[in-house]
Amino acid sequence: MTTEELRLNVEKALDEIRPFLQSDGGDISLLSIEDNKVVKVQLEGACVGCSVNQMTLKSGVEMTIKKYAPQIEQVINVEA
Repeated sequence: MTTEELRLNVEKALDEIRPFLQSDGGDISLLSIEDNKVVKVQLEGACVGCSVNQMTLKSGVEMTIKKYAPQIEQVINVEA
């Protein structure tokens, strides 16, 4: 998978999960993909102060991204 294909697949994954985040007043942005293994995102809106955002990141976002891009090893939230 090329770097561009990987980016598109990660964006597709985020598009799949975004409506759930938005329904709770939050959102997510892709910041970067490093070494084709680590995805850096930024949780936004209500997700920033949410007590379960790490659970959302691991069981929601990371799982969905790995479905589209199995080579991704980790998803990290970069706080603003």
